[in-house]
Amino acid sequence: MLEDLNWGLLVIAYLFLAGLGAGILTVSASVLLRGGGGAFGGGHFAIARYGAFIAPFPIAAGCILLIAELGATQAGHWFRWLNLYTILNWSPMSIGTWLVTIGMVVGLVYAFTFWRKDAAPGDKYDVLRRACAWVAVPLGIAIAVYTGVLLGAMPARPFWNSPVLPLLFLLSSLSTGIAVLTLARLVLHRRAVEPAAEQRYHDSGYVLGATDVMFIGFELLAIFLFIMFAQLTVGSAEYAVDIVMSGGALTILFWVGVVGIGLLIPGLVGLRVIAPRLLFHKIYRANPAIEFIVPVLVLAGGVMLRYVIVIAGQITGPVG
Repeated sequence: MLEDLNWGLLVIAYLFLAGLGAGILTVSASVLLRGGGGAFGGGHFAIARYGAFIAPFPIAAGCILLIAELGATQAGHWFRWLNLYTILNWSPMSIGTWLVTIGMVVGLVYAFTFWRKDAAPGDKYDVLRRACAWVAVPLGIAIAVYTGVLLGAMPARPFWNSPVLPLLFLLSSLSTGIAVLTLARLVLHRRAVEPAAEQRYHDSGYVLGATDVMFIGFELLAIFLFIMFAQLTVGSAEYAVDIVMSGGALTILFWVGVVGIGLLIPGLVGLRVIAPRLLFHKIYRANPAIEFIVPVLVLAGGVMLRYVIVIAGQITGPVG
Protein backbone atom coordinates (compact mmCIF):
# COMPACT_ATOMS: atom_id res chain seq x y z
CA MET A 1 0.00 0.00 0.00
CA LEU A 2 2.91 2.36 0.64
CA GLU A 3 4.72 1.76 -2.65
CA ASP A 4 3.02 4.49 -4.71
CA LEU A 5 2.54 7.04 -1.94
CA ASN A 6 4.50 10.26 -1.55
CA TRP A 7 4.33 10.11 2.24
CA GLY A 8 4.98 6.75 3.82
CA LEU A 9 6.22 5.29 7.06
CA LEU A 10 8.86 7.96 7.69
CA VAL A 11 6.28 10.75 7.73
CA ILE A 12 3.84 8.65 9.77
CA ALA A 13 6.55 7.95 12.33
CA TYR A 14 7.53 11.64 12.36
CA LEU A 15 3.97 12.76 13.04
CA PHE A 16 3.61 10.23 15.84
CA LEU A 17 6.97 10.83 17.52
CA ALA A 18 6.81 14.63 17.33
CA GLY A 19 3.30 14.57 18.75
CA LEU A 20 4.30 12.07 21.42
CA GLY A 21 7.26 14.15 22.56
CA ALA A 22 5.11 17.28 22.60
CA GLY A 23 2.47 15.49 24.65
CA ILE A 24 5.01 14.21 27.20
CA LEU A 25 6.57 17.67 27.51
CA THR A 26 3.18 19.34 27.98
CA VAL A 27 1.96 16.87 30.60
CA SER A 28 5.27 16.92 32.49
CA ALA A 29 5.34 20.72 32.64
CA SER A 30 1.66 20.87 33.61
CA VAL A 31 2.20 18.43 36.48
CA LEU A 32 5.18 20.44 37.72
CA LEU A 33 3.28 23.74 37.62
CA ARG A 34 0.35 22.20 39.42
CA GLY A 35 2.76 21.47 42.26
CA GLY A 36 1.95 19.48 45.35
CA GLY A 37 -1.70 20.41 45.39
CA GLY A 38 -4.57 18.11 44.55
CA ALA A 39 -4.32 14.35 44.35
CA PHE A 40 -0.76 14.39 43.01
CA GLY A 41 0.51 15.05 46.51
CA GLY A 42 4.27 14.84 46.76
CA GLY A 43 4.55 12.62 43.67
CA HIS A 44 4.26 15.45 41.17
CA PHE A 45 7.99 16.14 41.03
CA ALA A 46 8.89 12.54 40.13
CA ILE A 47 6.29 12.46 37.34
CA ALA A 48 7.53 15.76 35.94
CA ARG A 49 11.10 14.48 36.11
CA TYR A 50 10.27 11.32 34.15
CA GLY A 51 8.64 13.41 31.44
CA ALA A 52 11.49 15.91 31.30
CA PHE A 53 14.04 13.16 30.63
CA ILE A 54 11.90 11.34 28.05
CA ALA A 55 10.33 14.16 26.00
CA PRO A 56 13.36 15.34 23.96
CA PHE A 57 14.06 11.86 22.55
CA PRO A 58 10.88 11.26 20.50
CA ILE A 59 10.96 14.86 19.25
CA ALA A 60 14.58 14.44 18.12
CA ALA A 61 13.87 11.02 16.59
CA GLY A 62 10.95 12.47 14.66
CA CYS A 63 13.15 15.27 13.32
CA ILE A 64 15.75 12.77 12.13
CA LEU A 65 13.05 10.83 10.28
CA LEU A 66 11.73 14.03 8.67
CA ILE A 67 15.25 14.98 7.56
CA ALA A 68 15.61 11.53 6.02
CA GLU A 69 12.27 11.96 4.25
CA LEU A 70 13.47 15.28 2.79
CA GLY A 71 16.33 13.49 1.04
CA ALA A 72 19.20 13.90 3.48
CA THR A 73 20.21 10.28 2.87
CA GLN A 74 20.73 10.90 -0.85
CA ALA A 75 24.22 11.63 -2.07
CA GLY A 76 24.78 15.33 -2.59
CA HIS A 77 21.66 16.33 -0.63
CA TRP A 78 22.80 15.68 2.93
CA PHE A 79 22.27 19.27 4.04
CA ARG A 80 19.24 20.17 1.95
CA TRP A 81 17.10 20.17 5.09
CA LEU A 82 18.92 23.33 6.27
CA ASN A 83 16.83 25.25 3.73
CA LEU A 84 13.98 24.94 6.22
CA TYR A 85 15.86 27.42 8.41
CA THR A 86 16.99 29.79 5.66
CA ILE A 87 13.55 30.25 4.10
CA LEU A 88 11.24 32.04 6.54
CA ASN A 89 7.55 32.23 5.66
CA TRP A 90 4.14 31.38 7.05
CA SER A 91 4.01 27.89 5.56
CA PRO A 92 3.22 25.07 8.04
CA MET A 93 6.55 23.37 7.27
CA SER A 94 8.56 26.51 8.04
CA ILE A 95 6.65 27.33 11.23
CA GLY A 96 6.71 23.69 12.32
CA THR A 97 10.45 23.45 11.80
CA TRP A 98 11.07 26.33 14.17
CA LEU A 99 8.49 25.07 16.69
CA VAL A 100 10.08 21.64 16.85
CA THR A 101 13.60 23.07 17.05
CA ILE A 102 12.68 25.44 19.88
CA GLY A 103 10.80 22.59 21.53
CA MET A 104 13.94 20.45 21.56
CA VAL A 105 16.02 23.29 23.03
CA VAL A 106 13.47 24.07 25.74
CA GLY A 107 13.06 20.36 26.45
CA LEU A 108 16.79 19.86 26.90
CA VAL A 109 17.11 22.86 29.22
CA TYR A 110 14.07 21.66 31.15
CA ALA A 111 15.62 18.19 31.48
CA PHE A 112 18.91 19.74 32.65
CA THR A 113 17.14 21.30 35.64
CA PHE A 114 16.27 17.78 36.83
CA TRP A 115 19.71 16.34 36.11
CA ARG A 116 21.18 16.45 39.62
CA LYS A 117 20.46 13.35 41.65
CA ASP A 118 19.29 15.49 44.57
CA ALA A 119 17.01 17.65 42.41
CA ALA A 120 13.95 18.70 44.39
CA PRO A 121 11.36 21.49 44.57
CA GLY A 122 12.97 24.73 45.73
CA ASP A 123 16.54 23.83 44.72
CA LYS A 124 18.84 26.23 42.88
CA TYR A 125 17.35 25.31 39.49
CA ASP A 126 13.76 25.78 40.62
CA VAL A 127 13.29 29.20 39.00
CA LEU A 128 14.74 28.05 35.67
CA ARG A 129 12.76 24.80 35.85
CA ARG A 130 9.45 26.57 36.37
CA ALA A 131 10.25 29.14 33.67
CA CYS A 132 10.90 26.31 31.22
CA ALA A 133 7.66 24.65 32.28
CA TRP A 134 5.66 27.82 31.61
CA VAL A 135 7.16 27.93 28.10
CA ALA A 136 6.85 24.19 27.54
CA VAL A 137 3.08 23.98 28.03
CA PRO A 138 2.03 26.30 25.16
CA LEU A 139 5.00 25.19 23.07
CA GLY A 140 4.13 21.51 23.45
CA ILE A 141 0.51 22.22 22.55
CA ALA A 142 1.65 24.20 19.50
CA ILE A 143 3.86 21.34 18.28
CA ALA A 144 1.07 18.79 18.74
CA VAL A 145 -1.38 21.02 16.86
CA TYR A 146 1.19 21.64 14.13
CA THR A 147 1.38 17.92 13.30
CA GLY A 148 -2.29 18.15 12.33
CA VAL A 149 -1.97 21.51 10.59
CA LEU A 150 0.84 20.10 8.43
CA LEU A 151 -1.71 17.78 6.83
CA GLY A 152 -4.77 19.97 7.21
CA ALA A 153 -3.25 22.90 5.29
CA MET A 154 -3.47 21.00 1.98
CA PRO A 155 -6.68 22.03 0.18
CA ALA A 156 -5.93 19.57 -2.63
CA ARG A 157 -6.37 16.70 -0.16
CA PRO A 158 -9.94 17.14 1.11
CA PHE A 159 -9.71 14.28 3.59
CA TRP A 160 -6.88 16.11 5.38
CA ASN A 161 -8.25 19.60 4.88
CA SER A 162 -10.39 19.54 8.02
CA PRO A 163 -10.39 22.00 10.95
CA VAL A 164 -10.90 19.03 13.29
CA LEU A 165 -7.63 17.30 12.38
CA PRO A 166 -5.30 19.54 14.48
CA LEU A 167 -7.60 19.07 17.49
CA LEU A 168 -7.63 15.30 16.97
CA PHE A 169 -3.82 15.14 16.81
CA LEU A 170 -3.53 17.36 19.90
CA LEU A 171 -5.81 15.10 21.96
CA SER A 172 -3.96 12.00 20.74
CA SER A 173 -0.60 13.56 21.62
CA LEU A 174 -1.71 14.40 25.17
CA SER A 175 -3.23 10.94 25.65
CA THR A 176 -0.11 9.13 24.42
CA GLY A 177 2.04 11.46 26.54
CA ILE A 178 0.13 10.42 29.65
CA ALA A 179 0.50 6.77 28.57
CA VAL A 180 4.30 7.07 28.45
CA LEU A 181 4.44 8.74 31.88
CA THR A 182 2.24 6.00 33.31
CA LEU A 183 4.64 3.37 31.97
CA ALA A 184 7.62 5.33 33.33
CA ARG A 185 6.04 5.41 36.80
CA LEU A 186 5.38 1.69 36.64
CA VAL A 187 8.96 0.84 35.66
CA LEU A 188 10.87 3.38 37.76
CA HIS A 189 8.78 3.61 40.92
CA ARG A 190 10.38 2.27 44.07
CA ARG A 191 7.93 1.05 46.66
CA ALA A 192 7.97 3.36 49.67
CA VAL A 193 8.14 2.14 53.25
CA GLU A 194 5.74 4.78 54.54
CA PRO A 195 2.06 4.03 53.73
CA ALA A 196 1.38 7.72 53.08
CA ALA A 197 4.15 7.95 50.49
CA GLU A 198 2.96 4.77 48.79
CA GLN A 199 -0.59 6.09 48.67
CA ARG A 200 0.65 9.25 46.96
CA TYR A 201 1.94 7.00 44.19
CA HIS A 202 -1.50 5.47 43.76
CA ASP A 203 -3.18 8.87 43.96
CA SER A 204 -0.99 10.26 41.20
CA GLY A 205 -1.82 7.19 39.13
CA TYR A 206 -5.51 7.93 39.61
CA VAL A 207 -5.09 11.50 38.37
CA LEU A 208 -3.13 10.38 35.30
CA GLY A 209 -5.62 7.59 34.58
CA ALA A 210 -8.66 9.81 35.00
CA THR A 211 -7.13 12.50 32.79
CA ASP A 212 -6.30 9.95 30.09
CA VAL A 213 -9.87 8.61 30.15
CA MET A 214 -11.09 12.18 29.66
CA PHE A 215 -8.76 12.72 26.70
CA ILE A 216 -9.82 9.40 25.17
CA GLY A 217 -13.45 10.50 25.39
CA PHE A 218 -12.64 13.82 23.73
CA GLU A 219 -10.63 11.97 21.07
CA LEU A 220 -13.60 9.74 20.22
CA LEU A 221 -15.72 12.87 19.87
CA ALA A 222 -13.09 14.48 17.64
CA ILE A 223 -13.00 11.39 15.41
CA PHE A 224 -16.79 11.55 15.09
CA LEU A 225 -16.61 15.24 14.14
CA PHE A 226 -13.76 14.58 11.71
CA ILE A 227 -15.78 11.89 9.91
CA MET A 228 -18.93 14.00 9.86
CA PHE A 229 -17.02 16.95 8.39
CA ALA A 230 -15.55 14.70 5.68
CA GLN A 231 -18.98 13.33 4.81
CA LEU A 232 -20.32 16.85 4.36
CA THR A 233 -17.44 17.76 2.02
CA VAL A 234 -17.89 17.27 -1.71
CA GLY A 235 -15.30 15.43 -3.77
CA SER A 236 -12.91 12.68 -2.72
CA ALA A 237 -13.24 13.30 1.02
CA GLU A 238 -16.48 11.31 1.06
CA TYR A 239 -14.72 8.50 -0.80
CA ALA A 240 -11.96 8.54 1.84
CA VAL A 241 -14.57 8.11 4.55
CA ASP A 242 -15.83 5.00 2.76
CA ILE A 243 -12.27 3.64 2.70
CA VAL A 244 -12.00 3.85 6.48
CA MET A 245 -15.63 3.09 7.37
CA SER A 246 -17.46 0.98 4.79
CA GLY A 247 -15.44 -2.06 3.82
CA GLY A 248 -12.51 -0.24 2.22
CA ALA A 249 -8.83 -1.04 2.49
CA LEU A 250 -8.46 0.66 5.89
CA THR A 251 -11.81 -0.20 7.47
CA ILE A 252 -10.59 -3.03 9.71
CA LEU A 253 -7.54 -1.09 10.83
CA PHE A 254 -9.68 1.94 11.62
CA TRP A 255 -12.51 0.26 13.52
CA VAL A 256 -10.58 -2.55 15.19
CA GLY A 257 -7.20 -0.85 15.58
CA VAL A 258 -7.83 2.86 16.10
CA VAL A 259 -11.31 2.89 17.64
CA GLY A 260 -11.41 -0.52 19.33
CA ILE A 261 -7.88 -1.29 20.52
CA GLY A 262 -6.59 2.27 20.74
CA LEU A 263 -9.57 4.04 22.32
CA LEU A 264 -12.60 2.01 23.43
CA ILE A 265 -10.78 -0.79 25.28
CA PRO A 266 -8.33 1.44 27.21
CA GLY A 267 -11.11 4.00 27.79
CA LEU A 268 -13.56 1.46 29.22
CA VAL A 269 -10.91 -0.33 31.28
CA GLY A 270 -9.61 2.96 32.63
CA LEU A 271 -13.14 4.12 33.47
CA ARG A 272 -13.83 0.86 35.30
CA VAL A 273 -10.67 1.30 37.38
CA ILE A 274 -11.26 4.92 38.39
CA ALA A 275 -15.04 4.65 38.86
CA PRO A 276 -14.98 3.48 42.52
CA ARG A 277 -13.02 6.54 43.58
CA LEU A 278 -14.69 8.90 41.14
CA LEU A 279 -18.23 7.94 42.17
CA PHE A 280 -17.91 6.54 45.69
CA HIS A 281 -14.67 8.17 46.96
CA LYS A 282 -13.04 4.82 47.67
CA ILE A 283 -9.28 4.43 48.06
CA TYR A 284 -7.61 3.96 44.68
CA ARG A 285 -4.99 1.26 44.29
CA ALA A 286 -3.15 1.09 40.98
CA ASN A 287 -3.09 -2.31 39.27
CA PRO A 288 0.35 -2.94 37.68
CA ALA A 289 -1.10 -5.07 34.87
CA ILE A 290 -3.61 -2.40 33.93
CA GLU A 291 -0.99 0.34 34.24
CA PHE A 292 1.00 -1.54 31.61
CA ILE A 293 -1.67 -2.82 29.22
CA VAL A 294 -3.77 0.35 28.93
CA PRO A 295 -0.86 2.70 28.02
CA VAL A 296 0.49 0.19 25.48
CA LEU A 297 -2.93 0.06 23.78
CA VAL A 298 -3.15 3.86 23.78
CA LEU A 299 0.29 4.14 22.14
CA ALA A 300 -0.60 1.51 19.54
CA GLY A 301 -3.80 3.40 18.78
CA GLY A 302 -1.85 6.64 18.34
CA VAL A 303 0.37 5.02 15.70
CA MET A 304 -2.56 3.45 13.86
CA LEU A 305 -4.52 6.71 13.90
CA ARG A 306 -1.77 8.55 12.05
CA TYR A 307 -1.25 5.63 9.66
CA VAL A 308 -4.92 5.56 8.69
CA ILE A 309 -5.19 9.33 8.23
CA VAL A 310 -1.96 9.72 6.24
CA ILE A 311 -2.70 6.78 3.93
CA ALA A 312 -6.41 7.52 3.47
CA GLY A 313 -5.63 11.10 2.48
CA GLN A 314 -3.33 9.86 -0.30
CA ILE A 315 -5.35 6.89 -1.52
CA THR A 316 -8.25 9.14 -2.45
CA GLY A 317 -6.05 11.40 -4.54
CA PRO A 318 -6.10 15.18 -4.87
CA VAL A 319 -9.08 17.23 -5.99
CA GLY A 320 -9.48 17.10 -9.77
